[in-house]
Amino acid sequence: MKVSILGAAAVLASVASGHTIFCQLKTSEKTYPVSHAIRTPTYDGPQTDVNNNNLACNGPPNPTTPSDKIINVKAGETVSAIWRHTLQSGANDVMDPGHKGPVMAYLKKVSDATKDSGVGGGWFKIQEEGYSNGKWGTDNVINSGGNQQIKIPECIEDGQYLLRAEMIALHGARSVNGAQLYMECAQINITGGKATKKPATASIPGIYKSNDPGLLIDIYNKPPGISSPYKIPGTYRNLSGV
Repeated sequence: MKVSILGAAAVLASVASGHTIFCQLKTSEKTYPVSHAIRTPTYDGPQTDVNNNNLACNGPPNPTTPSDKIINVKAGETVSAIWRHTLQSGANDVMDPGHKGPVMAYLKKVSDATKDSGVGGGWFKIQEEGYSNGKWGTDNVINSGGNQQIKIPECIEDGQYLLRAEMIALHGARSVNGAQLYMECAQINITGGKATKKPATASIPGIYKSNDPGLLIDIYNKPPGISSPYKIPGTYRNLSGV
């Protein structure tokens, strides 16, 4: 079939120039240097096993480098998770445009953001962007020069958190474990929170199943549409109005 051939060609073309890393954080105060307070890997590859502990903050086969830095963030402000193909890439080299899929962000409250592995419970989703008007969340990040806009909820408690930014590429998601998940964790300290709500939390790994319809999907031969909208994996509860 013609569509299948085109889809396969897109997959092959994206292999060489694909992949991406969340490598910088921009707050209302400043844009921090590459790898500042973020556990970045030297290799830009994905995770594919949703049951692996490395799904929390990345890890082998992409070993990450620890950071002793923490970035101060104000509750209620919008920060930018900056994505690049490699740690040396510029804003015109974010991720291969054939890597299409959803974009998400999670928080986990921790006692020490520099030491917590991220593995286990306590995570809650604060942002998601799937498929709308012919555009994927990844398209919007690429088109904005690698900036994933994330609003920090006003209603949560002050303290140290891990901020987990994630992009998922679905070009190979026709089979189980074919989806490519990219994520890193930034170490932040949130101030000015109203502490009016304790969000329901989940565990990583545990937030996704390998057969979730948002992870096991053929976006070429059965693209999302009005009759079959794309279902973003993971539970999301909007906290912005609380």
